[in-house]
Amino acid sequence: MHGEGLAFLHRNTWLKSPNHAKRETIMNTKVETVSFASSTDDAQTTSSFSLKNTAELLGRVLIVGLFLLSGAGKITAYTATAGYMASVGVPGAVLPLVIATEVLGSIAIILGWKTRVVSVLMAGFTLLTAALFHNNFGDQVQMIMFLKNVSIAGAFLLLTVHGAGPISIDNKSR
Repeated sequence: MHGEGLAFLHRNTWLKSPNHAKRETIMNTKVETVSFASSTDDAQTTSSFSLKNTAELLGRVLIVGLFLLSGAGKITAYTATAGYMASVGVPGAVLPLVIATEVLGSIAIILGWKTRVVSVLMAGFTLLTAALFHNNFGDQVQMIMFLKNVSIAGAFLLLTVHGAGPISIDNKSR
């Protein structure tokens, strides 16, 4: 409920509520919560670029910016990345899948395409990379990297639940 206000109503008196509507009581010393809808509640926003909508788009870009840059970096340092992956027991043969996940997943999230599905997949990918590459909790930097990945996975799960918002391909296809 928007514009909610409390009106304390006493024995057979009239009080003005926050929006100046009058209410009358029937019982003595009764306290009643009255909801008031403001006139803007019913108004439709004509621009899709409201603060909320723009913040949702910016949030999507900020969540995946790291993955987009990381995926592009893996392309330019392919051999070094494959070697690092092999050093922790992950075959370098999966590197193309990792790059595709990071780059294509990022682009899908930014555009707001299949956001809920891609977000849950990116959350799983992020948790998997945390467990595989940042599992040395004796090293404070690795523990922080692990927790960073867990936090990012949480953001992806929020995106999974709430969707991309109005500035998205998902919204246009409805």
